[in-house]
Amino acid sequence: MLLASKKSSTPGLTPSAPNAAAPPKLNPDLDAVCACTFGNYPWDDWQRHARARGLDDELAGQGRLLIREAFNHGWEAWLQNLCGWGDDGQALLAFALRAPKTARRQWDLLMRTDGLRGDYPSRNTEWTWGFLRADAQRLLAQLSTLNSQPNHAAHPRH
Repeated sequence: MLLASKKSSTPGLTPSAPNAAAPPKLNPDLDAVCACTFGNYPWDDWQRHARARGLDDELAGQGRLLIREAFNHGWEAWLQNLCGWGDDGQALLAFALRAPKTARRQWDLLMRTDGLRGDYPSRNTEWTWGFLRADAQRLLAQLSTLNSQPNHAAHPRH
């Protein structure tokens, strides 16, 4: 007798491991990250945890990319901490659950600017190191203010 199998929503892709119940441990040590296996990097663990906590798949995936890029591109330490490396991603997740539209917008800006290090002056130009459009300048000012305050929350309340 043949058993019916559930068709994957992502055919040809390796399925994610079951949702993680415990918060992941983000370890920014290069040797520890390099010792990870495919699908089991800290950002993968965070995504599974975020989905288990109720974050929608798209935003959990965007958070995964943010955590990965902050590490792989060597963003400034304060920004890496803001992107989950300082508290195992718990404030990042709380922010996304509390204000998903704001999180998506801020994370898009951080990705577009590679950690607020450059931007596209216009649609017809190349990415320029050191240039930030007005929306990215506002985000930098907002995050810099938070970063300079003792015991600051990882993300502004919206």
